[in-house]
Amino acid sequence: MSINYQKICAGLLKDFSQRTKDVIVRRFGLEVGTKETLESIGADYGVTRERIRQIESDGIVDIKARIKKEKDSSVYQAFGYIKEYLTNSGGLKKEEILLDQSSEGKFTHQIAFLLNLSDDFKRFSETENTYSFWTISSDSWASAKNAIESAYKMFTNKKQSLSLKECSDILNIKPEILLSYIEISKKISQGSDGRFGLEDWPEINPRVMKDKAFLVFQKQNRPLHFSQVAELIGTNALVQTVHNELIRDQRFVLVGRGIYALADWGYKPGTVKEVISDILAQSSNPLSKDEILKKVSEQRIVKTNTVLLNLSNKQRFLRNSQGKYLLRDA
Repeated sequence: MSINYQKICAGLLKDFSQRTKDVIVRRFGLEVGTKETLESIGADYGVTRERIRQIESDGIVDIKARIKKEKDSSVYQAFGYIKEYLTNSGGLKKEEILLDQSSEGKFTHQIAFLLNLSDDFKRFSETENTYSFWTISSDSWASAKNAIESAYKMFTNKKQSLSLKECSDILNIKPEILLSYIEISKKISQGSDGRFGLEDWPEINPRVMKDKAFLVFQKQNRPLHFSQVAELIGTNALVQTVHNELIRDQRFVLVGRGIYALADWGYKPGTVKEVISDILAQSSNPLSKDEILKKVSEQRIVKTNTVLLNLSNKQRFLRNSQGKYLLRDA
């Protein structure tokens, strides 16, 4: 829908005094795109911030009265479009997203101004648990609040991130509506992989280097050299710092020369000799060289000669008459 928000806002202000127009334009950033404080505007006019607030408030009241009296179709068209957008979003939307998406990022200040001119729209300010948002119904906020609480309990119980569809299916709420609800919550966030979870989860909001590294492994789903991990983390990720974090954190297992994998994938820490020992300890029968090589390859990325060299350790491994290996103390 093509709506000329700039023209609409300019038309609403055209008959005001220069001071009232200037105050409103500067307060909402309608011309330069930057909102100014009551204090800065008051300083220019040599009056208090309270006086500027009063001028702004009186101006808004007058504009609302003029809209109701003149019934300008372009203004009501804009109101209708915003209202439809909010309706399709479950009756509310995070302020930042509403302003950006409803104007494709071009007229955010103009839309913010228009939202203040209709009683159909109500703004909820930012709190400890929610971001600021706009709604067209108090019932929408009640529904959103219940959905957010249910989603928080769901993530707490499952202890894993979920796609929007998975969340939608579990909570029985349409994806586009659930997304609007979740977006206003400060406790639930979307990770870089598009999945949702609790804000304080490392995979959702990694703050330290080791958590960023863990997220890289999860995305790549394969063993990586520490230099690759640093490269994939990106800006400010020093190779040696990343390597040190991988060494210290038990979530990462060294599986080759500088190559790491996640313990969650079934990899166990230890030297090649310890890996072979564990393989033989878990086997009810002695194993051939090829069988050992195959099982070691599932745990380590090493050359065949490295495995054979470790197998030649006669203090740890015994080779029977059939050429198969077992632990000497078995």
